[in-house]
Amino acid sequence: MYLFLAMLSVLIPTYNTSVISLVNQIHQMCKEASYDFEIIIANDASTNPMVSEELQPIENKEHFRVLHNEKNKGRTATRSILAEQAKFDWLLFLDADVLPKYPDFIQRFALTQPQHASIVFGGVAYHKEKPDRLQVLRWKYGTDREAKSVEDRMKSPHFIISQNLLIKKEVFSTINLVSENRYGLDNIVSYFIFKEGLEVAHIDNPVYHLGLENTETFINKSIESLKTSLHFHKEGNFTEDFRPVQKLYVQLRKWGILGIFKGFMKLFVRRIEKNLYSNHPNLRGFDLYRLYHYALLKDKLNA
Repeated sequence: MYLFLAMLSVLIPTYNTSVISLVNQIHQMCKEASYDFEIIIANDASTNPMVSEELQPIENKEHFRVLHNEKNKGRTATRSILAEQAKFDWLLFLDADVLPKYPDFIQRFALTQPQHASIVFGGVAYHKEKPDRLQVLRWKYGTDREAKSVEDRMKSPHFIISQNLLIKKEVFSTINLVSENRYGLDNIVSYFIFKEGLEVAHIDNPVYHLGLENTETFINKSIESLKTSLHFHKEGNFTEDFRPVQKLYVQLRKWGILGIFKGFMKLFVRRIEKNLYSNHPNLRGFDLYRLYHYALLKDKLNA
């Protein structure tokens, strides 16, 4: 059992994203909760001068620290730097493009109460208003696949999204085993959590994800995520059937119909892709699209 002392390090990496609204809200919430806290922001060599300019007024304020990377290191490496700099044992990682859903966001983590878990995931949320067509796929995917209730998250409790994650500092060092700057690393971290048998407490305390990528960027990142999973599997640090897309691939291979599936998808992939760019993207089609690309990547890897 862990006793949550009211001592918290809030860690926020940012690259070309304003965090002033976020840190002001977190600062006020921590003060209202009467916690001993610090907020550390890492500016990961942002090329947008506005980001650095907005951070200047708070650099010397009480409870704040601002780190500046001379070169862009990526979110993963920057988080490691933030964790090393943190002076408290409990770390709250927040992405730069989020805002808390509830006004008592900090208090909902119950830092003064005993907890059994060393990791607490509050969840993510998306606004109900439909965005511009170029962002609809990312919004729909987030709304349908990421914005899950506590009950739904508990069905696979080791799966986390690290843009809103409270974790014990010593535990973070055991699962933060990746230094590479890759997309899709939350799957790898979730696997490390599963492998180590670490308990994750799921609570109703989401943040709104505001930084929606356009469809082209999101599709490309999704394929990069598949490459990341294959890379770590090849290195022996990720199983072949951890992610849903991997499980589907293994099942098709077991049934001996991978060739049929790829032949079918070759005929319809452009039609599916066209739908993904529309105002009404079909997520089932997106699942097939990713599975098809995963199969092609596997073929290339085994060639």
